Amino acid sequence: MPAAESARPAVLHLVTDPRRRGAQNLARDLHAELLRRGHRSELHSLQPHADAPDAPDAPGAPAGGDAEPLGPGRYHPATLRALRAAARRADVVVAHGSSTLPACAAALFGSRTPFVYVNIGDPRHWAASPVRRLRTGLLLRRAAAVAAISDGAREVLLDHYRLPARSVRTIPNGRTADRYPPAADEADRQTARAALGLPAEGPLLAWVGALAREKRPDLALDALALLPGVHLAVAGDGPLRAEAAARDTTGRAHFLGALTDPAPLYRAADALVLTSDSEGVPGVLVEAALAGLPAVATDVGWVRDVVRDGVTGRLVPPGDAAALAGAVEKLLADAHGALGAAARRHALDRFDLAVVADAWQGLLAETAHRGSRRTV
Repeated sequence: MPAAESARPAVLHLVTDPRRRGAQNLARDLHAELLRRGHRSELHSLQPHADAPDAPDAPGAPAGGDAEPLGPGRYHPATLRALRAAARRADVVVAHGSSTLPACAAALFGSRTPFVYVNIGDPRHWAASPVRRLRTGLLLRRAAAVAAISDGAREVLLDHYRLPARSVRTIPNGRTADRYPPAADEADRQTARAALGLPAEGPLLAWVGALAREKRPDLALDALALLPGVHLAVAGDGPLRAEAAARDTTGRAHFLGALTDPAPLYRAADALVLTSDSEGVPGVLVEAALAGLPAVATDVGWVRDVVRDGVTGRLVPPGDAAALAGAVEKLLADAHGALGAAARRHALDRFDLAVVADAWQGLLAETAHRGSRRTV
């Protein structure tokens, strides 16, 4: 590989499906940034999904954001064959999300193209039993490198799966800062609220994510019942949507469905709440922080990398609605917006994709170079 090309290897990004969720959003943003920097880059998904948006990307979204499905199912033989064929056009494959790990391990066995696995969530989730830990460890060793989004996650990967230290690199989660501008003024905030059909008056909390058990939307609704006069905008869809809507006894929860672009909601809200029982470094916290929106979040996974208690937001124990409501009250009392401003500064320093992509370029070049050395 010529020196100029080795510095900008061709990349294939792989996600599970085309929905706009944590791993997929990072893949889209990184794909767009690498294209901007002169890489050849493709974005594909293993399978289609009924909930994936048919509409084009929202204004400001990265170009080429549609992750074209390779086949009918995650591990369907046709999908794996298509993945192997697509990998021949790349110098390195980046596998975003847990389902992509076994797919790449199977499809790229014996291939000349190495792959990097991006660990988004808490890797302890896979270690529920010795058998699962063994199976996951074997799959992780098939990757040429593993990117952990936190130093804490890296230590877990090394400890639980006995991976070689040289193969596990910490690269933070990242988002394109320009896509999440803070509200310019109160008029801008009111415009965003009106566009989403949200109340013009009163404090507004945002909850963004999949309506699934581990995300605990019930906890946000229970806390809302303890916060008179506060409204909650729930952006997301999933199996618990009907149950969550039925749980709201206040009439102050507003279910917006899945938003193609959550940036207007961040401008409309006064704070973000994250209520999950398990997380890695959630992209929604990064997005909100870039928009200058402070968060109240459960202290799980490596949420602390984004939410610094009392500095950029508030942390609470998981599963405690009363603690969540109390932290929201304290945060809303931050009349001068110091927490939001600090959250934005911290996110720009650590999670802006312009910074994160530099580290990615280094890892991709190293991985592609090792791959080329194995095949000469």
